[in-house]
This record gives sequence, C-alpha cells and structure tokens, in this order.
Amino acid sequence: MTELATTPKLDEVVGTWEIDPAHSSVEFSARHMMISTVRGRFDEFAGTVTIADPVEDSSAEVVIRTSSVSSHDDKRDEHLRSGDFLDAERYPEMTFRSTAVRPTSDTTATLVGDLTVRDVTRPVELDVAFVDWMPKDLFDKTRIAFRATTSIKRKDFDLTWNMGIETGGVLVGDRVDIALEVTATKAS
Repeated sequence: MTELATTPKLDEVVGTWEIDPAHSSVEFSARHMMISTVRGRFDEFAGTVTIADPVEDSSAEVVIRTSSVSSHDDKRDEHLRSGDFLDAERYPEMTFRSTAVRPTSDTTATLVGDLTVRDVTRPVELDVAFVDWMPKDLFDKTRIAFRATTSIKRKDFDLTWNMGIETGGVLVGDRVDIALEVTATKAS
C-alpha cells in the first residue's frame, strides 16, 4: 500500500491547477422507485482550481457536458438527456463557479459556489478534502488530488419530472448526491 505524501506547504501548491479528466470523476446518485439507488457519472468535463494565499481567496470553476451523462442504461441515459431532465440539446453545459472558500481544518474546507443547471443557478456548498499530492509524476508534472461531496434537490433546478408509483411514492427521488474525485496538474 502506498503511503500518502505529507501535506504540502501552502507556498508549494499556490497557483492554478487544471483538472485532469482522465484521472477524475463527476458522479451522482438518486433514489429510484423508492427502493433502489441509481448511480451515474458525467464523462466530459473540464475546469480549474486556483489555490491562493490566503486559502480563503482560492477558487474553482468546472464545466460539465450534459450529453456525457452515463448511468449504464442506454434508455435511461436518453431520458436523462431529454427535456424531462437535463435537456442536453438546449443546455449542453452545467457549470460550477465558486464564490467562497471556508477552511474547516488544515486539509478540509467548505467550497461555496453557484451551480447552474438548465439556466437555473443556485448556491451550493461542497465539503472538500485534500487527498494527496505528487510534487513530480512520471511526466515531470506536479499533481494534487481532492474529494468533494454535496447534495442538491432536483426541484431547486426545475428538474421536476416524475411519475407516481401505484403503491405510493414516486419514481425518482428529489435528492441527488454528488461526489467528485479530482486530480489536477499544475498549469505551466
């Protein structure tokens, strides 16, 4: 098992970092038919993380292609891309832009920002944790990794499509849990 690197000094990580989509993930989960959880991901996204001194001045921006949604079921993915949900043709991107960073420890923070889905923008808070860093990888790049989680309500973004179930309840839960694993390389 590989040991984690020591937590870097702030001056070692100050700067702009580009998210590496090949080593990162944007995933979600939601209740389905009241008894199961459907998990999915977005395969196309890009963004930057800027670490500042002081940390409170740091920021992040992410753009996600809505047509890249994948839940391992082609029929469901077509429905998620449709006007009932993401409406990928009219709204090809979802965006997140941070507005504040509140450190909660030496390695965790609350990242506050605006999430825009289908042209509806709402504030969200992500719990972010530093995972590790690599001062020099096999390709002479410096890498850093974070984990972030949040939950949103679909109805807050006008994602209200649903169906009642004959035995009670609804087909799709309102709460969506979001989990990001981000690896980024230092911009040159």
